[in-house]
Amino acid sequence: MSLTIHRIGPACTIQDQGRPGFLDQGLSRSGAADILALYEGAALLGQSPDCAALEMAGLGGEFEATLPTRIALTGAPMQVTLDGSQVPWNASHQLEAGQRLVIGAALQGNYGYLHVGGGIQSEVLLGSRSTHLTAKVGRAVQVGDVLVVGADSGHTGLKLAPAERFSGGLLHVVASFQTTLFDDTTLHRFAQTKFWRGTRANRMGMQLESDGDGFAAKGQLNILSEVITPGDIQMTGTGNPFILLPECQTTGGYPRIATVLPCDMARAAQTPAGAAIRFEFVTMDQAMALQSAFDVELVRLPGKVEPLLRDPHDIQDLLSYQLIGGVISAND
Repeated sequence: MSLTIHRIGPACTIQDQGRPGFLDQGLSRSGAADILALYEGAALLGQSPDCAALEMAGLGGEFEATLPTRIALTGAPMQVTLDGSQVPWNASHQLEAGQRLVIGAALQGNYGYLHVGGGIQSEVLLGSRSTHLTAKVGRAVQVGDVLVVGADSGHTGLKLAPAERFSGGLLHVVASFQTTLFDDTTLHRFAQTKFWRGTRANRMGMQLESDGDGFAAKGQLNILSEVITPGDIQMTGTGNPFILLPECQTTGGYPRIATVLPCDMARAAQTPAGAAIRFEFVTMDQAMALQSAFDVELVRLPGKVEPLLRDPHDIQDLLSYQLIGGVISAND
């Protein structure tokens, strides 16, 4: 089974949960910007969240199935049609051979995901199928590419209510390596400031803007480069914060005022340009509790899928459903 790409937006890449363990060799984790979307897609298709999917940055493309293929759509909701008919987002669908799926622009958020039953079977490099554009590991998908799909069997016609994370909001943070270099007044002002996501953003990081003065650390020009990870909030020389994302550099010398919890990184990455963001410092115990609750919700996702109710007139694959499971007597 496979999907042929007839049209594709810029910076659409194959992503899974990334390749941890290579920071010491100068390679950051990469992986999906919205890990939650991978779990949602896995729940809708009844498969492992380790399966690779297509991450679409702001704009999708046009895809043709060569054989019957199950798909699911999660993450930032996008305009989507199947052979010209609209189909729901955050749901699973059946593509028959020759059918065309057209995914347009994001309606909210930044990153939409196209999942396939069996996962995308691209080349495995250093234990992952994830593309890492800045490190030149893999490349963005292109017109004419064929997405090879793994062995698969299962049902479609399922939906899942997505966690709201596409319009900014509150991000929980813990102290980072250089937090103590910022005085209490600056830290308090940081926590009380209303930021908004600027236009400078990619899979490496996203710039935040705000009214008023920037945020400076004591002796920040003398800070040595240290290991950094996604979620770190770096302050540039102008005092503007950047939240680092999956393809961030592995070391850096800009002061880090805080680090966003992993459970809030999907919200950070999906915040659209101009949307508001606030930060709240939490203790390490509070952070562990928030992360544990998030991990529990990931495990529970498969139990939250529901049948997708549609008008039979709009179900092009209606005959593929087992609507009658046995013989019924008209006399009973």
